[in-house]
Amino acid sequence: MNTATWVVENCQILLRKASGERVVPPAIDIFRAVFGRLRVCADEAVRSPLDDISSLTFSRAPAQPAVRLSGSDGRNLRLTFGHATDTGFVRVHGESDQLVHDGRWYPIRADLVQSAFDWLEIAGVKPDGLITVGELVALRAQKETPFAVFDEVVFDAAKSVIDEPRAPIAGFSGALYPYQLSGVAFLSLVAEQGVGCILGDEMGLGKTAQVIALLQIEKNAGRGPALVVAPATLLENWRRELASFAPTLTVSLHAGADRAGISARLQGTDIILVSYDTAMRDEEILSQVAWNVIVLDEAQAIKNPEAQRTVTVKRLPRRVSIAVTGTPLENRIDDLWSLADFAMPGLLGGRNAFLSQFGNEIEDAVRLAPIVAPMLLRRKVMDVAQDLPERIEVPQALQMPLHLAQVYEALRKRTLEEFGPTGGLVATTRLRMLCAHPRLVGSWYADPSIEMPKYERTVELLEEIFSGGEKALIFSTYQAMADLFMSDMPRRFPKAFLDFIDGRVEGTMRQAVVDRFFEHRGYGVLFLNPKAAGSGLNITTANHVIHYNPEWNPALTAQASARSYRRKQTRPVTIHHLFYVQTVEDVIRGAAAFKQDLAREAVTGHEGDIDPMAIAQALHVSPLT
Repeated sequence: MNTATWVVENCQILLRKASGERVVPPAIDIFRAVFGRLRVCADEAVRSPLDDISSLTFSRAPAQPAVRLSGSDGRNLRLTFGHATDTGFVRVHGESDQLVHDGRWYPIRADLVQSAFDWLEIAGVKPDGLITVGELVALRAQKETPFAVFDEVVFDAAKSVIDEPRAPIAGFSGALYPYQLSGVAFLSLVAEQGVGCILGDEMGLGKTAQVIALLQIEKNAGRGPALVVAPATLLENWRRELASFAPTLTVSLHAGADRAGISARLQGTDIILVSYDTAMRDEEILSQVAWNVIVLDEAQAIKNPEAQRTVTVKRLPRRVSIAVTGTPLENRIDDLWSLADFAMPGLLGGRNAFLSQFGNEIEDAVRLAPIVAPMLLRRKVMDVAQDLPERIEVPQALQMPLHLAQVYEALRKRTLEEFGPTGGLVATTRLRMLCAHPRLVGSWYADPSIEMPKYERTVELLEEIFSGGEKALIFSTYQAMADLFMSDMPRRFPKAFLDFIDGRVEGTMRQAVVDRFFEHRGYGVLFLNPKAAGSGLNITTANHVIHYNPEWNPALTAQASARSYRRKQTRPVTIHHLFYVQTVEDVIRGAAAFKQDLAREAVTGHEGDIDPMAIAQALHVSPLT
C-alpha cells in the first residue's frame, strides 16, 4: 500500500498521496490520526500528522465560531464571520471543517457554525457585511451568544467627527458650530439606517438646532412627517426655533379643543408639536400616523418605564427615534434603559434582564459604556468650549395657558379702564408683575408652578443645572418674586444652596452672601435683583444665568449677565431669557426683531429711556389673540 504524507496548505491540512494528488480529508480523520489509531486514509497508509508536520500542534477542542466587529465610522461598521483560536480571530473561507492558525490545528464543528448562523439570521444580521449602529449596540448588549465576539470597533457617537466638507442643508438657515455639524452628521447617519439615538449634549450646546437640521434633511430626502413631543413649556420655543432655522417646513401645534379626529391633517404637515400630556390623551389619533421621526425633548420625562407617558410614546409607530436630554445619563444607569429602549426598542433587552446585568456601581458603568457609546451623543461644554462664544444666549419663549391668559386679559382691560393711556407705565408694571407670577397681583394655587409655565420652566432648568452639580443666578425685578422662590425652592431642592440679594440686603452684607455661594461645594442658586446686584459683585462661580423677566432697559440686563462672566470664568456662560409671547414681555423683548442681537432688539433709547410707543403697544397685545 502506498504511503501518503500530511502537509499544510492554505490554513488547512491536506493529504498528499504518492501520486502527488492532494486531497482534503475530513477533520475527523485528522483528529483520529493524531489522537487515535487511524493509519489508513484515502486508500493510502498514513502516519500520525505529528510525524509529518512536527512544527504543528493539535487542539482536541474545536475552534469556536466567532465574529469580528470593526470600523471607525458609523458608515463602515462591519461584521466578519470566522472562528476563535487560542491566539485570536481567523476568517475561514468556504465550508471547511478544519483550520490551521499560528502553528496550531483546530477542528470545526458544523453544528456550532449552523447555530451561530441561525442566531444571526434571527437577529437580522448578515454573517459577513456592513452593520448598522443599532446592530452594533444589539451585539454588544448580548450577555450570551453562540459565538465569540472580537470587538475592534473604535467608533462612538461623541467622537464620530466627519472631516469631509459638508454641503449646506437646503432650507436650513442657521449657522452651526463644528461640533453641531458633527452632531447633525451623526443624527443623519442613524436616520439613514432607520434606528435611533440619544442626543445628550449638555445644556446650552444647541440640541434643538441640531434636531431641526436633521428634520430638514429628512424633508429634503422626501421622508416625513415628524412628531416632536416636549413639555408644554417648550412648545412655543420649538415653534419659534423651527420658524427661524427651517422656515419652509410646515409646523402645526397639536393642542386645544379642535385637535380631535384630525389624523389626515397631521399627515399633511411636516412637523407636529405636542406636549407629553396631550400625547397621552390623543394616543389613538397619533397612532394613526406612520411617523418618520419622533423626537422626545427633555426625554428624561420617560425615565420611569412604568409611567403612562413612557408607555404611550413607546407605542407610537415610527421609523426613527431621537431622545433629547441634557441631563447626565452616565450617573444613573437604571434611568438609561428606558431612554435607550425608546431610541432603539428592544436592543438592550428587557428591563429586568438589564437591571440584573447592570447595577449602579462604577464597574457597571464601565461595562455599560461601550454598549451605549454608539447610540449616545453627549458633548460637554468644556469639550467644545473652543467652538463657543463666551456667552450663549438662549431665548425661552413661553405660551400662557388659557386660564392664565384670561387672568392677564382681565387685568389688562381693568388697568386700561382705571388708568387710561396716560397711565401706561403703571399699567404695564401690573402686567409685568402678573407675568412674573399671579401671586404678585393676587392669589394663585398653593403650588406656584401650577398653570404657570415660566415658574415650571425655571424649575426644569434648575433640575438640569443641579443634575450636573452646577450653580445658577436668577434675576427678577420684584422682591416678592425672590420671596416666592425662597419659600418654595427649599422643598424642591433641599440640598441646594439658596439665598438672595436685593435692596433689603445691606451693601456691606452682599459680598458675604456671594462668598458663601462661592465656597459652597455643591449646586445652588442666588436669586438677585438686577439693580442691587448690578455693580461691584463678580459671581464667577455660576455658569448659568436665568433672566426671569425682561427689563425695559437692555443695559440693565447686560450688566446683570456680566456678573457671572469675568476673566476667572473658565467655561462659557449660558444665559436664559424667559418671556411670555403676546404679552408685555414680548413687547419688551422686541418681537419684531426677535432674531436680531439682544441689544438691537430692545425697545429702550440709548440712555435707557422707555419708548412711549412700546408702552402703548404693550397695553394692546393680548395672549388671547
